Amino acid sequence: MISRREFIAATGAAVTVSSVGAAALPEFASTAAAARLKSAAAAPDKSARLFLPDDDLKPATYDRLPLEWHKQRAKLLQEKLAQDGRDGILLTDRWNIIYFTGLWHTTTERLVQVFLPTKDDPLWFYGALDRDLVKTWWNTDGEMYFDFPHAEGAFPEEGKVQMGAKVDLNEWVFKALKKRGFAEKNLVADTELTPSVQRKVVSVLGREMGSADDICMNMRVHKTPEEQALTRRAYNYFNQMHAFARDMLLQHGTDLTDYDIAAAATKYGTDLVMADIKRDGAPHTAVGIEIDIGCRVGRSTAYPHPNQFLHNKITRGQALQIEGGVHIAGCGGELYRPFFIHPLTEQMKKLWTVSRDCCLMQKEESIAGVTCSTVAYKIHKYQVKNGVAPYIYHRPAHGEGWEGHQRPYLSLGDYTMLEPGMAFSVEPGLYDPEHGIGSNFSDNFIVQPDGPARQMSRLPWSEEWCLVKI
Repeated sequence: MISRREFIAATGAAVTVSSVGAAALPEFASTAAAARLKSAAAAPDKSARLFLPDDDLKPATYDRLPLEWHKQRAKLLQEKLAQDGRDGILLTDRWNIIYFTGLWHTTTERLVQVFLPTKDDPLWFYGALDRDLVKTWWNTDGEMYFDFPHAEGAFPEEGKVQMGAKVDLNEWVFKALKKRGFAEKNLVADTELTPSVQRKVVSVLGREMGSADDICMNMRVHKTPEEQALTRRAYNYFNQMHAFARDMLLQHGTDLTDYDIAAAATKYGTDLVMADIKRDGAPHTAVGIEIDIGCRVGRSTAYPHPNQFLHNKITRGQALQIEGGVHIAGCGGELYRPFFIHPLTEQMKKLWTVSRDCCLMQKEESIAGVTCSTVAYKIHKYQVKNGVAPYIYHRPAHGEGWEGHQRPYLSLGDYTMLEPGMAFSVEPGLYDPEHGIGSNFSDNFIVQPDGPARQMSRLPWSEEWCLVKI
């Protein structure tokens, strides 16, 4: 019998084998490698044969949304602000900056902000460590400080090493806006500024900044066709990762731990995606990519957010969940499937069936023109009617965006109207700590102009996929 070490080594050596199809092969693949990949693609594995048929949404061929797309979103934001009589917006949230400018960056305690006038290009505020990212992207006007905390006049990269007065970076931003003629103008931020920051705004610029948080978020929650196409591409890879993990479970289940499956599937998925991403190591390519495949078995499935390290032996008669998130340039989402390994108990069958039926209910009920709370109400009523009330721990779904969880929520307290382009997770999970089992699906449903939501993955909701013998 193959050992875990031998199996992981074998899968690690073979993870470049892709079954997404020969059309997806990168141009730089060698002839020999391409031949091996085409051969593998021609022989689908056991689990992949169970995928749902494709629909009419074609996956994107681009690796990231182009700068022109981001400029168009910024222009639309500018138009909305101008209609409200605003003169500009200060973007402080990382995800708003990425969405409206396209610059993927990391945030820490260091300030990164962008001011977007209603009639001009962005004004950047950034630390010296990001200077090459900013200057090689949508490089317009900008102000740079050295690092946090910043000392006035200190720029070691220019040979200016001094212990100057500590600079208040908020005031620094507002003074730069004043210098450019924005004092007494009708400005907003993408968030509600704290009272202390607002006092600095008034002190420097002469009037408060309002909040345009709702305008920014409303644009981001309505996924454009380009975002949906890139999300479909991410999910096409995600489907293959789940098939790989399921095949691994079926073939070697009791020889493995949940950690083994998670590690091998993440490695497989990373190689699968990155084989298709064009990049040269320079900034602005291979951005916003996240590949995190998890697996948990046994009692950890009985808790929505278990806090223990997952390294547990797979045995028969247990609950097991294959889960995770995959994003390409921010587009993608979650994909979970809950497994029960034979022999099954009646409680296992009940939890799995009710949670699965609620997922299908969410798809049918997520129709433009109804409220989030209405969908949540119907799902929770169905759960209670079927006798699983003690196992309900959370809302049926959260909004899905580049940052992960995003407004709005399929929750009893969210009265937001569903509109086309809104994306949601799919997780009306049920958890039974007493018996050490849980069942939580997740996927990505996007609200359509007419009819039920669109499912972004091709994974089935079937007993054949999830109720397995090993």
